[in-house]
Amino acid sequence: MVVKRPFAKGNTADLYRCEHHVVKVFKEYLPKTEALYEAQKQQLAYSTGLRVPRVEDVIEVEGRQAIVMEYIEGKPIGRLLLKNEQQDEFYIRVCVDVHVEIHQIQPEFESLEPMTNKLHRQVNVAGLEKDVKEVLLNRLASIQFEPRLCHGDFHPNNVLIHGENVTIIDWVDATVGDRRADVARTYILIAQSSLPLAEQYLKIYCERAGVVEEEIYQWIPIVAAARLSEHLESESAEMLKEILYKHLKYLS
Repeated sequence: MVVKRPFAKGNTADLYRCEHHVVKVFKEYLPKTEALYEAQKQQLAYSTGLRVPRVEDVIEVEGRQAIVMEYIEGKPIGRLLLKNEQQDEFYIRVCVDVHVEIHQIQPEFESLEPMTNKLHRQVNVAGLEKDVKEVLLNRLASIQFEPRLCHGDFHPNNVLIHGENVTIIDWVDATVGDRRADVARTYILIAQSSLPLAEQYLKIYCERAGVVEEEIYQWIPIVAAARLSEHLESESAEMLKEILYKHLKYLS
């Protein structure tokens, strides 16, 4: 397979267009199982009937692991939000509708990691005081929820739109867990660029899904702590800590 210049570059992979396919070529430093790991999750999501790019193959490109998937036309909603601020509510509602659709799925996939296991592991290694970690881990262990499919990294740049068709990409962080935690993650990701948009997203999601905002607030410090384990730039880490400590009161 011949690939030319990437049309998008990320922290873990570069994306190439190859006829009717997209080839996601992973960075050399990642584990050799990374492409297969992500491909399996994406194919599971595809099998539920969600609009997700179909995985065609897992290959090697010039010594780097890669996923070959179908090309689906669309622009990232995150990019459209930047260019069309007057339409922010429309685009947020599109994202919310898709997020709610994901959360309606009660998966029976043994291959998907439980969200609580992943969060516990991440909080444990986050750069926080020991007593704060204890509070977060104790609450994590006590929250009751109905397991749902969770994207794990749902934000407007992972939602493509073309006409009336909306596609969800980047499923490597998918888990089975509490939908409220998944929304907390989205809130945090959007808040790091725009707090007003994050608040708008949370409000619309809660209205659409019949969830009380305080139920998501209790997840925010836990999910913020987990994100601190992702080796972020110092500025982003400080902002995350502000969000974390601001919402600690919802754990009492």
